[in-house]
Amino acid sequence: MLKVGYIGLGLMGKSIARNILKAGFPLVVHNRSRAAVDELVAEGATAANSPAEVAKQVDVAFTNLPDSPDVELVALGKNGIIEGAHEGLIFVDNSTIKPASARKIAEKLSAKGVLSLDAPVSGGDIGAKNGTLTIMVGGEASALEKVMPVFMAMGKTVTHVGGPGAGQVAKAANQIMVAAQMVAMGELLIFARKAGVDPQKVVNAIKAGAAQCWTLDVKPPRLFAGNRNPGFKARMQLKDLKIVMETAREVGMPLSSAGEHTKFFEQMIQLGMGELDNSAVVGVIEKLAGVNLMD
Repeated sequence: MLKVGYIGLGLMGKSIARNILKAGFPLVVHNRSRAAVDELVAEGATAANSPAEVAKQVDVAFTNLPDSPDVELVALGKNGIIEGAHEGLIFVDNSTIKPASARKIAEKLSAKGVLSLDAPVSGGDIGAKNGTLTIMVGGEASALEKVMPVFMAMGKTVTHVGGPGAGQVAKAANQIMVAAQMVAMGELLIFARKAGVDPQKVVNAIKAGAAQCWTLDVKPPRLFAGNRNPGFKARMQLKDLKIVMETAREVGMPLSSAGEHTKFFEQMIQLGMGELDNSAVVGVIEKLAGVNLMD
């Protein structure tokens, strides 16, 4: 059985690592703050003091970190994975980062005999906890074949999109749609409220028709209960949208609607809502419309 390392035990990383452990894989963990490490060690994992120490001990080293510079530092920096690399190691990144960064990391690690997979995930904290994530993968098919048993402990859908960086392109595309859905949902809810109609009944009326989507299935009950706590933080949604817009500029493509949606999430951060769920973008629309969802 593969020995697995997991670096980055945040909101989603800890749940993913726990599911890998539950599936029976020997697990080595590392995180900047110690509490999550101690929690998983109590459940059977082994702690490591650096990414390099993780890499030395495992067959597959995962990362799940906030942004491109973080992943580059952990993969390629001092005491990074590259310093603990050994022939046959597979590096898998579950973060959402720039496709260009994923390609750079894959190139640098390949010189050490390491195969890399960029494997960002979608499904939020619920999917991470339940092991039902969607995983989009870029990199060598041979590496994916070896890691597939671990992926099956994490998610229900695994798609090999293409070579290095392709998984991150797919995740950027995913985030274009997610942002559009969150903003559209916020607008339709406040539109209904402003027009004097019960938004809950509107959602019930439309969610099984052409408007059906994951967002309408999952988010309204939380919002109607007054829960805007994060499954996926708004500031991370904005970070992902900035990756989308930067990559679009690199390939020479305008993204008009995605650019407008980015502005909504920028306003969230300006209003101090960055730590709330991405569905809490409804708060921006409330302010624009002068009416609250639960009025």
